[in-house]
Formats: sequence, structure tokens, C-alpha cells
Amino acid sequence: MSKKRVVQLTDEQRRECLELVRRGTAPARSITHAQVLLKADASPGGPAWTDRAIAEAFGITTVTVGAIRKTMVSEGLPTALSHYRGTPGKPEHKLDGRQEAHLIALACGAPPEGRARWSLRLLSERMVELGYVDSVSYNTVGRVLKKTNCSLGARCASASRPTTTQPS
Repeated sequence: MSKKRVVQLTDEQRRECLELVRRGTAPARSITHAQVLLKADASPGGPAWTDRAIAEAFGITTVTVGAIRKTMVSEGLPTALSHYRGTPGKPEHKLDGRQEAHLIALACGAPPEGRARWSLRLLSERMVELGYVDSVSYNTVGRVLKKTNCSLGARCASASRPTTTQPS
């Protein structure tokens, strides 16, 4: 049975995988992926092991071997060696500083007519109504407010905190 995704490494790719394995300082998953690609290499002089043999040798499943092959063929070596599949780094902020300031001011203000206090959903809806944002999740509102001293149950701590003076 012929393979659907045949891995054929160039000399440069083979050198890169070998160097990654020899150094041993990369994440373990990246090293394992490099080892799998080296054993799956079907180019002239490559070992061209079967998925089952590779899986047994490295203690992984044949599904994982197939996924590494697929990534190598469709997206290239850097992605196949990558430890992460998503976008690296911190997730982008949904609100900028100005929008956060409007949200905090809104939360510290009086709640809507007929309500005893603000809810996260009410705040997110009001932010959209006032045109500060096109859309915002109540979860985002909660994350922003969690970073402040603002409580939805009462006025902001900084606004309601009485100023005390030290007796002299």
C-alpha cells in the first residue's frame, strides 16, 4: 500500500533535523518530531520506516506519526517541528486602554434604571450601545474589571473609600 503523504527531506532539512536532535535543547516534542521525520524520510538514502515501526520506536501512536507526516508535506518543516500549532504569544487584547477606561467609568457609575447593580452582560451591552466597541463579550468585561478595584456590587473602591488622616 502506497503512502498518501511521502516525506522526502532535502539535505538541508535533514541537517536541520539532525542538529535539532543532537543539540537536545529544544522542547521534547520538537525533538520527537525531528526524529520521526528522519525515520520517515523516503528520499534516496533515507530509512523510510513504516508508521508502525516509527510509533513503536518513539513510544507514540501511528496517528501522531501520520499527523507529523501530513504537517510536513502540507505546511513544511518549521511547522512540522513546531511545538505549538496555534499562534504563539499572548492573545491580543480585545479592548484598548481608552475603551477599558470607559468601561471602568461605566461600571463605577450608577446602574441602569430599575437595577440595583451592574452585571457583566449589562456592561457589555451598554458599551456597544454607547459606541465604544462594535462587540465585546461579558467575559472580556469581567477580565478587565478583575484587574481593577472596581466591584459591581458597590461603587469603585477608589471612589467610595473615605480619606483618612493620621492623627498628629
